[in-house]
Amino acid sequence: MMGQKIAFAMLMGIITTGVISFTLISVNIGFVANFLVIWLKSWSLAYLLVVPVILVVGPWVQKLVAVMFKDAVTEEFE
Repeated sequence: MMGQKIAFAMLMGIITTGVISFTLISVNIGFVANFLVIWLKSWSLAYLLVVPVILVVGPWVQKLVAVMFKDAVTEEFE
């Protein structure tokens, strides 16, 4: 189960940091000559930060969502 969580965090990290860093850099500096270098540097830094954050914060967010929707689920079956 832990391997699955790590794989999930790594894949989500790649996707989300890639999309967000690409978007923000293209909006803020545009497609300059060294855009690819800047983007890859930003993407790798963001990725290194986000994977541990997903692993640490993810379970708390799952619990919060479960609490938020607990009453909604029980109301459906009443």
